[in-house]
This record gives sequence, C-alpha cells and structure tokens, in this order.
Amino acid sequence: MGCGRARVGSDLTPPEGLFVSGHCDAEEGGGTVLLISPDEPAFWPLFTASAEWSDGAPDPMDRWSKRVIGAWAGAIGARAAFPSDGPPYPPIFRWALASGSFWQSPVGMLVHGRMGLFTSFRGAVILPRRLPPTLSSPSPCDDCHRPCLTACPADAFRPGYHVADCHAWLDRPDGKDCLTAGCGVRRACPLSRDCGRLPEQSAWHMRQFHT
Repeated sequence: MGCGRARVGSDLTPPEGLFVSGHCDAEEGGGTVLLISPDEPAFWPLFTASAEWSDGAPDPMDRWSKRVIGAWAGAIGARAAFPSDGPPYPPIFRWALASGSFWQSPVGMLVHGRMGLFTSFRGAVILPRRLPPTLSSPSPCDDCHRPCLTACPADAFRPGYHVADCHAWLDRPDGKDCLTAGCGVRRACPLSRDCGRLPEQSAWHMRQFHT
C-alpha cells in the first residue's frame, strides 16, 4: 500500500532524523521540489537533544528545521522553503499531491504510504535540476475500511474540520486521551500505527495546538 521513501539518489540523502517523503517538478524556473519529513522514530530524540529544544525560545521545531534543512540545502546547491514561511506560504499541500507520494484522505488530511495520517513536513528543498518523477500508485485509502471516518470522539470531521469542536473536546476530561496520546483520527489510520511516531512527540504537538 502506497510508498515509503522517495528514491532521489544517494547524493540527496537529508540530515539524520529526516527523509525525502516525495518530490515533484518545481512550478517556476524548472528544478525539483523535495518534501522533507521527520524520519520516525529517530527524529524526536535528535530534536529534543538540540539547542532549540532547550533554549526556551518560541517555535523550537521550526527553528531547528530551518537551521538543519537550510544548511543541507546550501550544501547541495539548493534553496529551502518552510511551512512557516510567509505569507505567501509555500504550496506544500499542492506539492505533496503532485508528488504522487501523498493522497487526500477521507477526512481531508494528507495520507502517506509510510506516515499514514501522521504526515508532516519539516520543510522543502528546491533543487535546480529535474529528477525523474515518482511512479504514481493508488491511494492506500482505496483498500482501507476507513476507521478515520468514525474515530473522532468530538465528531469534528463531519465533513470538513471543525476546529472549535476539537478544542472544546480537549478541554473536557474525556479529551485527555487525544491530548496526551495524539489525535484519535490520526492514530486510527492503519498506516499511522506502524510509522514509528513516539507518543511523547504526539503529546507535544497536541500541547502546541491546544494553547
């Protein structure tokens, strides 16, 4: 079902803790966009050992990503882009769908053959040269019983994502499971269960979301 690492060549291996989760043609000026995602479970221990994690300043993961991915991009003669850049923001969602390595799930979030609904991006690297395209494959959701559709205890996906309902649920005692273990919808995806995301990482992301 789906795909794992995008094959881009040994000379384009990103720094430890990251992997190329997909690539597509750049929309302007030629070249190739490499989508960079956390390599679980290696990513979290590396990040939490960093200076950004312990310095007490805001947005430690964004700052770590910009430092590490930015340095790698410069070393390979490319430029980096990040989800936090903007406005205008980089079209990460559009790049992901164009890569053939991601699909839109029944609940609207992106799904990946390796990360499942724990799909995330730490950045993108734009190379000045074209790489062969990824061979497209069917969405893993096509052969799935789609537990994501009924997994949200707050019924926040009905359809669309109702953010206020999600936050209201997390404020309740019943919302502790989602707050400490991660979004129930993301965890329900069969691919998510094997992606290696550590529970403490999911809990940290939920705290950043629900503040």
